[in-house]
Amino acid sequence: MLIDAHCDVLYQLWKNNYNIKSSESLQFDLMKWRNSPVKVQAFAIFVPANVPASQQYDVALEMVELFFEKIIDPNPDIVQIKSKRDLESLEPNQRGAILTLEGCHPIGTDIDKLIRLIDYGVRIVGLTWNNNNAVADSIMSLEKRGVTEFGKEVIQLLNRESIWTDVSHLSIKGFYDVVDQADHVIASHSNAFGITQHKRNLDDDQIKAIVERNGWIGITFVPDFTKTNAEVKLNDLFLHIDHFISLGAIDHLGFGSDFDGIVETIPGLSSVNDYQHLLDQLRKRYQSQVVQQLIGENFMTKFPRLF
Repeated sequence: MLIDAHCDVLYQLWKNNYNIKSSESLQFDLMKWRNSPVKVQAFAIFVPANVPASQQYDVALEMVELFFEKIIDPNPDIVQIKSKRDLESLEPNQRGAILTLEGCHPIGTDIDKLIRLIDYGVRIVGLTWNNNNAVADSIMSLEKRGVTEFGKEVIQLLNRESIWTDVSHLSIKGFYDVVDQADHVIASHSNAFGITQHKRNLDDDQIKAIVERNGWIGITFVPDFTKTNAEVKLNDLFLHIDHFISLGAIDHLGFGSDFDGIVETIPGLSSVNDYQHLLDQLRKRYQSQVVQQLIGENFMTKFPRLF
């Protein structure tokens, strides 16, 4: 079962009103998905930071509505995934869709707004995007502060609800606050700083910390996170996989493409269709059991919400 933990197609549908059934402008659409080996896709609610604060939650709800109206309701073969049981119950002809939140800025300081999103099925919550919010500072912050008192309340809620707390985009201090406080830690789309020195990537100590907390890391296809100052190739992505594995993360790895959240792509990984090419190359490079872990087994094993 191949699982992708992050894409931004809901944002693209909200912003540009693309046709989710098939669009040359999208890296992910339903036709490409059905022609790919991806069994389960996570769909991020991403509200741009330039949306006025008073409107951000309404925009988040508009993306939730798009998720149901465009993806779930009209497509009997697509099932919303809310639990590990849902993952394990997928039929051969079905695909799964997980709702996630990329950045807590839309909830402001209102925990009830997050509760409502969880009720809609959000199962991965990123505390920040690249902007600071009432929950925590981002990795782009000059202040480099961590999780706030309200952020602690958010993490406590996620723990009670068995929801993943996502550290991708989070400040270094915020990262370690999450490691200390969260029961379920995930980096949905981040690569290895030891291979590519981008501030969004995880350094060796962070990788080891996620492993120690039995968390999960989604290797991403963002070119700048994969290689700098040169043309990125598919083999460069394997360098990140190998680095993660060398640090003991073999049971904690998967993929979070960031399709439709990026403009430039890695050659050979330009859309969800190209997962077949990636899968073929993985099978040539790694043992069968390792491939199964990478493409979905690790994600399923660690999915926090059982029912």
